[in-house]
Amino acid sequence: MSSTEPGTRPALALTRKGRQTRQRIVAAAADIILQQGVARTTLDDVRAEAGVSSSQIYHYFADKEALVRAVVDYQAQTVVGDIHEPALAAIEGIEGLRAWRDMIVSLQSAAGCRGGCPLGSLGSELAELDHAVRCDVAAGYARWEAAISACLTGMRDRGQLAGDADPRELATAVLAALQGGLLLAKVERDIRPLATALDVMISLIASLAPSDRRDRSTDGR
Repeated sequence: MSSTEPGTRPALALTRKGRQTRQRIVAAAADIILQQGVARTTLDDVRAEAGVSSSQIYHYFADKEALVRAVVDYQAQTVVGDIHEPALAAIEGIEGLRAWRDMIVSLQSAAGCRGGCPLGSLGSELAELDHAVRCDVAAGYARWEAAISACLTGMRDRGQLAGDADPRELATAVLAALQGGLLLAKVERDIRPLATALDVMISLIASLAPSDRRDRSTDGR
């Protein structure tokens, strides 16, 4: 069975081997772009990193822009789909949010606060230069925000948040704090801004619990 991947040449059906080759090209491009940015990344860089020929790259992608759009889709799936959506879907209360916070901080600490958010890096570099890529990054952020909102909606429905709490607004604030914290951690090479931004938002969310269910450990951090 064949399929067409996002960012692939129109009407190009891929075999399993073709999907694997394409995925190797996109993953190589994603790694290089995260390290040195889109502007400094060439298709020759990607060809060498992926171990493919130029003709193979052009078989799957019409040009560099098409490859960059595929990288955005790849990063959205890797960061949001593979990491955050499952983690957020499993959260059942404020301690789950704190565990999610710990996971994020641990990942950035292990990386030495280098790299930041792959989606954020692409967005900040290309938002004013490429409308299509900006929209792709925005869609990735919308997916992330929706996962946070669904988590908070579940908490409200279980009575863990007050009925007038707005999960969508809170999700926007959490994502903004997360992205700002990631950027500051990257620039300062210090995990503190990220940890602090998330702690403040989680404390705010904890404070929105009904008074008879408010977590007494809210100030425990």
